[in-house]
Amino acid sequence: MAATTAAVSTVVGLGTCSGFLKPASVMVKKPPRMANRRGGRITCSFQRDWLRRDLNVIGFGLIGWLAPSSIPVINGNSLTGLFFQSIGDELSHFPTPPALTSQFWLWLICWHLGLFLCLTFGQIGFKGRTEEYF
Repeated sequence: MAATTAAVSTVVGLGTCSGFLKPASVMVKKPPRMANRRGGRITCSFQRDWLRRDLNVIGFGLIGWLAPSSIPVINGNSLTGLFFQSIGDELSHFPTPPALTSQFWLWLICWHLGLFLCLTFGQIGFKGRTEEYF
């Protein structure tokens, strides 16, 4: 009994919280059996469809971004037009990748950033409305 108490106190000294271990006189000989109704499978309450993908959001988000990005406000050109034109310019010398100083990277980042923001806010708004958050 003395050796068991010494071992427990040594282990308790290693931890930061001593409330997790019971003294040797209170410890149970056999571990308690867990009541499991699913035949040994441990389940969690994580929702498998956590993304809750909806094609309406993708469709309306794409249309919602293509419409404003196609308005010619950048020196008479639209962001979508400039992006697609830069894709054509870079494909004209295809095996060679775009240079780091190419305007393609600016249009690529701006166009996709706007698209992803539109899709994200569309997902928040559409799912918030269907699940009655607002």
